[in-house]
Amino acid sequence: MALFARDMLNDGVAKREVFGWAMYDFANSGYTTVVLTAVYNAYFVSVIAQGTASATLIWTSLLALSNLLVMLIMPGLGAYADRRSAKKRLLGLMTLGCVASTVGLGLAGQGEMAWAAAAVVISNTCYACGEALIAAFLPELARRDSLGRVSGWGWAFGYFGGMLALGLSLAYVLHAQAAGIPATEFVPVTMYITAAVYAAAALPTFLLLRERGSSGSAAPAAARLKVSAWAGLGASWARAKRYPDFLRFLLCGTSYQAGIAVVIALAAVYAEQTLGFTQAQTMALVFLVNIASAVGAFGFGYFEDRVGHQRALAFTLVGWTGMTLLAFVATVPWLFWMAAVLAGLCMGSSQSCGRALVGALTPSDRLAEFYGLWAFATRLAAIIGPLSYGLVTVLTDGNHRLAILSTGAFFLLGWWILSGVDVARGQAVARAE
Repeated sequence: MALFARDMLNDGVAKREVFGWAMYDFANSGYTTVVLTAVYNAYFVSVIAQGTASATLIWTSLLALSNLLVMLIMPGLGAYADRRSAKKRLLGLMTLGCVASTVGLGLAGQGEMAWAAAAVVISNTCYACGEALIAAFLPELARRDSLGRVSGWGWAFGYFGGMLALGLSLAYVLHAQAAGIPATEFVPVTMYITAAVYAAAALPTFLLLRERGSSGSAAPAAARLKVSAWAGLGASWARAKRYPDFLRFLLCGTSYQAGIAVVIALAAVYAEQTLGFTQAQTMALVFLVNIASAVGAFGFGYFEDRVGHQRALAFTLVGWTGMTLLAFVATVPWLFWMAAVLAGLCMGSSQSCGRALVGALTPSDRLAEFYGLWAFATRLAAIIGPLSYGLVTVLTDGNHRLAILSTGAFFLLGWWILSGVDVARGQAVARAE
């Protein structure tokens, strides 16, 4: 059987269109990999905020603010996109916003807090909204029984994109350090590299991906957008109450995504604080995690469609719990590298699986809206997870080991909530609409 068979796709969908869709995952992954995980977070704390006592809190607060903005606007924006067949147009706006503000990150100099803060909030908000919009295309492209495989292809492409941006950045950083160039000069260049990869790799998406759905509307576009922006969130949640299994899965996603958010935002901090990793070692660690994530996303998608979304996701949550235990007991670098590989395998598979399961439980005429609710859940998780980690370190006088161990509770809670989701019932309700 072919790895990517034509019968995995809906009627009228060409393979090149799926390639264009997957290339957006390739394009935007460099942002999370370089900006949020490997480079700019530490640079912001040490250079932009000048290493003050509140620097880390400022960084996490800016991320929390951007995630809060996504929670408030994305469901209504998704509803607007569904009514106006505007997913692709809105995706273009979010892409431009993230690329431009990532360049803006590089333009912020030492101590220029206001400029850097604005660029962080804008870039992360646009990134997250774009992530939700591109995910909403998945059920339009893949058949219901192939959502896991097609989603896995996208996530795998994404991690390769993250590796490209990080690899180019790492190569430049090593060159710059060897030449005696300071971080205030070479870190901004990594932002420009990331923005350029994002912009160039996203082009196939807009050239190949089609907008589908009804474009008719009795109300003017401006009025629709106003309703979506201010009242859309409440209306979306009210409509979602008719889909109890979807809502339960949102609760599950909020829990386990909180744990994943900790790993994305603070794994480098953990490695540096507990094991003394250097910046180059941290970037190499993140590079390895991306390789493992690509393997997990690609291979696990086929396993997922074979055994079912729910069972597959439960399997990854057990793996995540094991990862936190392994990181907790790691006292030598090689053991933490093992935990990082396990995290990568679980990250790629669980992220892909979650996106596919949302598609399985969503009615076909509310794709962007319900993926907007999924964005609400994941952004809430991105606030809860890192803040809880920080709170544990405060309460335990800076004990990062206990903080990472406590993160395992998010994965166990998510596993328990997931056991109450009836996927077959949820799919039947979605198809009946």
